[in-house]
Amino acid sequence: MTRVFSGIKPTGHLTLGNYLGAMRQWAAVDQHRSDALFCVVDLHALTVDHDPARVRRLSRQAATLLMAAGLDPELCTLFVQSHVDEHARLSYVLECVATDGEMRRMIQYREKAARERERGGSVRLSLLTYPVLMAADILAYGADEVPVGDDQAQHVELTRDLALRFNQRYGGTFVVPRATVPKVAARVMNLQDPTSKMGKSDDSGPGIVYLLDEPEVVRKKVVRAVTDSGRDVVYDREERPGVANLLEVLAACTGGEPGALAGAYGSYGQLKKDTAEAVVEVLRPVRARHQELCADPGFVEGVLRAGAEKARAMARPTVDAAYRAIGLLPPVPNADR
Repeated sequence: MTRVFSGIKPTGHLTLGNYLGAMRQWAAVDQHRSDALFCVVDLHALTVDHDPARVRRLSRQAATLLMAAGLDPELCTLFVQSHVDEHARLSYVLECVATDGEMRRMIQYREKAARERERGGSVRLSLLTYPVLMAADILAYGADEVPVGDDQAQHVELTRDLALRFNQRYGGTFVVPRATVPKVAARVMNLQDPTSKMGKSDDSGPGIVYLLDEPEVVRKKVVRAVTDSGRDVVYDREERPGVANLLEVLAACTGGEPGALAGAYGSYGQLKKDTAEAVVEVLRPVRARHQELCADPGFVEGVLRAGAEKARAMARPTVDAAYRAIGLLPPVPNADR
């Protein structure tokens, strides 16, 4: 069976973009067709200035929302990254294979580092090297496929390069994965800035629909979405990014096709109204299930504990093999055992 790995970073409240671009696909398709692992990658949240209590709170919330979105612990492995030591163990070994030039060419590093410098802050070393940790997340489990948004495809290419380089230098150890990108709504854009991704770490709250927003808040955000000059509703990502974003969201929520949906509207107002209602209905069961799970925190903790145990057992043989291959001396067994 194909093995799939993907993760979500607890750097902010999860958004409609996270759901339509990734989580729904994981629940509806990936966990049923594959040996699937889904991870709250909390170590990645430490690459920038953060509040420790907030990271813990968002990590729990992310895990709960993943289950609310439909991930079933009977069908997939759900866990928190820092609960499995093999991620950090393998990351350092892969840093010994990666190059400085590769890290500095990563688009997200250049963008995030520039924003940090503009704010007068210092850039953490972990921000530079976190793509290697991401590679370790994937390679530790022998994943065949990595479902990602198109903005993360470069990191999967790096993972492939590191796996191939390690295998060539030290012997066949890792499965070389491939990225899979959803065809529709792979990248939901900010409602107030339709040229930018709807990111959970973004400060532009009015342009972001969060999964736990109340229905009236969702409606208000969608109705106030930025559109484009002109009055006709046309699907054109380049020339009409605001309307195109609304059409893509509506299509993802209703199962339609953006270009075909455009022909059904004579005004932006009706498009916004229908999109808002479609989003409210898509999120309604997620919010309801999240509320149920929050009422039983012991269940969530049990799922994460069992998931970490299962993930650890899956990752340890591969990471141990990588340690042996690269030349590290195996631990001396206890003579008393």
